[in-house]
Amino acid sequence: MIVVNSASYLHYVSGYAQFAGLEHAAWRGFTLADAVFPAFVFMTGASIPLALAARGAPEQGIGGLDGPTLRRLLVRSGRLFLLGLILSNLYWMATPESVPFRPMGVLQRLALCFLAAAVLYKTLGPRARLILAVAILALYWPLTLLPFPDGATDLLKPGANFVGWFDRLVLGGHVYVPGPLGYDPEGLLSTLPAVAQALLGVAAGEWLMAPQSRNGRGALGLLIAGTACIAGGLVWGLAFPISKELWTSSFVLLSTGVALVLLAGLHQALDVEGRRLPGSGFLTDFGINAIFAYSLHMLASIMLTAHLLKIPYVWATPFVGDRAAALIPVAIFVGLIWMVVAYMRKRGWVVKV
Repeated sequence: MIVVNSASYLHYVSGYAQFAGLEHAAWRGFTLADAVFPAFVFMTGASIPLALAARGAPEQGIGGLDGPTLRRLLVRSGRLFLLGLILSNLYWMATPESVPFRPMGVLQRLALCFLAAAVLYKTLGPRARLILAVAILALYWPLTLLPFPDGATDLLKPGANFVGWFDRLVLGGHVYVPGPLGYDPEGLLSTLPAVAQALLGVAAGEWLMAPQSRNGRGALGLLIAGTACIAGGLVWGLAFPISKELWTSSFVLLSTGVALVLLAGLHQALDVEGRRLPGSGFLTDFGINAIFAYSLHMLASIMLTAHLLKIPYVWATPFVGDRAAALIPVAIFVGLIWMVVAYMRKRGWVVKV
């Protein structure tokens, strides 16, 4: 996510070319960059069974949510939401007269998905949660097709749908995309299918914890489920457009399938076969302090416009083209952040929210 955000920042703020694989689809479609955020939503759900089991919380199911556990969930999600509010409004805090306040954002959505999925994990059984996730995805489609006062519904046109209208109604001018058909890609109603995606992640986490998932069967199950989700998302996308901005149900299935296939490969290689993959230490450094690394990149993104980072971009453009050259300042920036989190890991420092 840091790489994708940094490339987009350079493109929109400094006018650099953008590497094709790091571009988001404008409204409909699916790119490599589009798979990143939903993977975090999915893995947020997948981590819930592991995290609550490690804390020794009561078992899931009806009546499984006790007071102390609920308080911990509320505090953690509240902190994450508050951090998201701060990071989403850095420019507003600097120039409130020219930039609108934005209540929703990436970390805010993760906070809401975590809270909803964790509460449902503690209050519903596995089958009930899956039924609920499927129901949310199924009902979200007609929800997007409801008539709205601002114009005709057109799912191929940004903001021309009931979900976008609801964002404009409740959030007013505080949406990410302004205008008569403004909308927020991390808006209110579109958080519902994201919660369903987190619940699918919970199911994956439970599957990996089950005894029958050992010795390679866990990876095989994830692979089969991932392939089915990808196929289902592509087929559904013929009628219900695949759109990250609207977080459509077809997008949820497709991106969940990609996350499942990736998780299957990592589980088989790391947990079952005990391999040490190239770059695993680099990724572990970021993973241990993921929220800190994300926050640091948001706070330090102004460094991307520094003249020193522009020099390698200008130098490399004649040799590799402007799109590939734009990766160089991004790589340097990510490397600087990695140096910080690697040092933190070496010292045993872990920042938790």
